Amino acid sequence: PTDGGLMGAHRNRWIVVAALLAFAALTGATSLQPYIAWLTAWSVVTLAAYAIDKRQARRHGWRIPEVALHGLSLAGGSIGGWIGLMGLHHKTRHPLFPLVLAVALTAQIAIGSSVVHFGSSVAR
Repeated sequence: PTDGGLMGAHRNRWIVVAALLAFAALTGATSLQPYIAWLTAWSVVTLAAYAIDKRQARRHGWRIPEVALHGLSLAGGSIGGWIGLMGLHHKTRHPLFPLVLAVALTAQIAIGSSVVHFGSSVAR
């Protein structure tokens, strides 16, 4: 069962906090470009969310709502979502998941290429 109550809302907030802390750690401790650090942080957290949800599904425990998993992918975690979908075989029977992941990944690639293009034109 999905935990849509107060505990579920707090859990979803902690997922977002984890992604933002991971982003801060990556930008502070590495020389990654901020956009790459953003995508990396959100992908790691998204993959972790898929793994947690898969484990909870097997245990018939509380679940991470599908809309939260979609939101994580759209926020920057599409690569982690794809790894969760294909590597963990999680949410493979839900046709909306590959569609959301494909749209998110396409948007993130387009944004990334714009960032690289804009950054290189500014540096000139």
